[in-house]
Amino acid sequence: MFWFLLLTMAVVVAGVTLAVVGGGGSPVLQDVAPERLTDPLPADRPLGRADVEAMRLPMSVRGYRMADVDEALDRLGAELAERDARIAELESALAGAQATAAGGPDLFKRPGEPLSGQAWSGERTGEQTGERPEDEHRPEDGGDGR
Repeated sequence: MFWFLLLTMAVVVAGVTLAVVGGGGSPVLQDVAPERLTDPLPADRPLGRADVEAMRLPMSVRGYRMADVDEALDRLGAELAERDARIAELESALAGAQATAAGGPDLFKRPGEPLSGQAWSGERTGEQTGERPEDEHRPEDGGDGR
């Protein structure tokens, strides 16, 4: 009986060894699957709501892979900060344009020109030039206007 058990054990060990080493025509042990199947977020364009909703992170023994979660959150945070900065820039430009249109300080006004809110007819009134209204239309040559 002892020899029978020893022979059976030798056959089992030889069979397992051949299976592991690949004594058959096809490999028994498959290649290890990559830890990361795909990049969950596109790198060639800004992220959108559909990208975040479609994102599926790979699982590990303790839950989600921390490196993938950290990378996804870092990317989302960076893009949100960039968008917030762009929104603030556009809001300040809009506020400046509205202030200028509402009669705020005219940065392009030359000295001596009326403010942009006043009508400009091409002539100066007597108050602006210091002349009296009756002197405003007098002929320059000193004649009687003929």
